[in-house]
Amino acid sequence: MAEPELYTFTHKELVEVLIKSQNIREGIWQLYVNFGLKAANLGSSDSDILPTAVIPILQIGLKKADKETNIGVDAAKLYQKPSKASAKK
Repeated sequence: MAEPELYTFTHKELVEVLIKSQNIREGIWQLYVNFGLKAANLGSSDSDILPTAVIPILQIGLKKADKETNIGVDAAKLYQKPSKASAKK
């Protein structure tokens, strides 16, 4: 069987991984991305040069939040043991 060449994550899954990697056990945390903005004159040839915006991702992290959203996770819920009723399903 071939080895996977790509793994993708939803925003929420990425937040869960980051929370666990920092051993955060309480609070609601959401995805944080810090973008930069650079400009350059780029083109495939000298006659095709255009002013171009380059937007690099400078940082990816976690930021405290007030409520759970599609990019936010309650850290305490990640460490709750499933109840016996839900474990039997």
